[in-house]
Amino acid sequence: MTYWNPFNPENQNQWKPVAGLEDIAEELTLSIDPETGEYTRLTRFKPGADTTPFGGKSHPYPEEIFMVSGRLYDQAFDQWLETGCYASRPPGEVHGPFKTEEGCVVLEISFPNRTNQ
Repeated sequence: MTYWNPFNPENQNQWKPVAGLEDIAEELTLSIDPETGEYTRLTRFKPGADTTPFGGKSHPYPEEIFMVSGRLYDQAFDQWLETGCYASRPPGEVHGPFKTEEGCVVLEISFPNRTNQ
């Protein structure tokens, strides 16, 4: 869809559980380029979500994130990311694990075709 509101209650069924985090997070892919694999996604962490048992993570491609709402603690940086915060993560950068008290929504723009080889 090109113009729509993912937060509208009528679109609730578009959100899917995040694999491995089914009880604490949901995601909604807004766009994906089938040729490059680049995608834009919203991730919604439920109140009290804690990914500590899964540790930090990294990937070989860059990504950008923007905090749409709420706040998220990134243990790798010992920092709370508040509504309006932006981060540009280079390939290989470790981030997380994450915690949120109130829940949050994160906009993620990822570039899996831009790997360090």
